[in-house]
Amino acid sequence: MGFFLLLIMKYSRLTKDQFVELHTEFIEFLSSNSITHEDWKILKQNNDDKTEGILDLFSDIVWKKVLEKTNFLENISKNHIYLFSFDKSQMRFIAIYTELSEIDFTTTQGFSWLRDNLLDDNVKIYNSSKDYSEDKLVDKFDLILKGGLITKGELFNYFNELIIH
Repeated sequence: MGFFLLLIMKYSRLTKDQFVELHTEFIEFLSSNSITHEDWKILKQNNDDKTEGILDLFSDIVWKKVLEKTNFLENISKNHIYLFSFDKSQMRFIAIYTELSEIDFTTTQGFSWLRDNLLDDNVKIYNSSKDYSEDKLVDKFDLILKGGLITKGELFNYFNELIIH
């Protein structure tokens, strides 16, 4: 069997559903580390730290690949929309919010209201940028933990165009 150091996870362990979804990749990962199907069955039966370490290491590898490809995040709640764009040295941030309690951006009606009332005094739009900390992937992951969803950036680009022009 391959040699694994017990490491502190950088991100978080994948869920059972995620492991099921990535079953083929996990088998390839085990194989590339000289862990056979029989070896893995024995490790799982023993349920020791090595098994946990393998699951954690695979999870971190998957998260790292996902985060490296992540260019946009969105966090939409009842009264705010936070949009993030990531480039090499900085993250850009657009915040849209309203204090009107009857508006809910998570609904079709609330989003339509926003589209129709962008210039209304009850809508605030802020734009800023920030340098990454020492690890930009951890910065992205922290935003995901706070509710950010990975997107293709259509909403960010839409509001960015509005702000620029």
